[in-house]
Amino acid sequence: MSAATVVLTTQNFQQEAGKGSTPIVVDFWASWCGPCRAIAPVLEELAGKYAGKVRIGKVNVDEHQELAIQYGVLNIPTLVFLKGGQEVDRVVGAAPKSQLETKFEQLLK
Repeated sequence: MSAATVVLTTQNFQQEAGKGSTPIVVDFWASWCGPCRAIAPVLEELAGKYAGKVRIGKVNVDEHQELAIQYGVLNIPTLVFLKGGQEVDRVVGAAPKSQLETKFEQLLK
């Protein structure tokens, strides 16, 4: 995991993703999920490309079900785009890199 990626838990979620000035993309995933594993390298690449501009947070839904429930995550992977602690966008499923890059760019506007 890169320095721009943080593991989010029930304990640190509010502090890490709640109200920071840097937008964060929260990846709701599980180790047994094939599509989650498929997009992980893409997210790592984007974390590097957008380092200092956008952070990536990873929530393991098996370990932190209450966060998945709080954000209404019914399918994984789900990427929730937060700006100032508020959800501004969401992608459900393994989206192609080009689509994710577009979403990251929109998050910075």
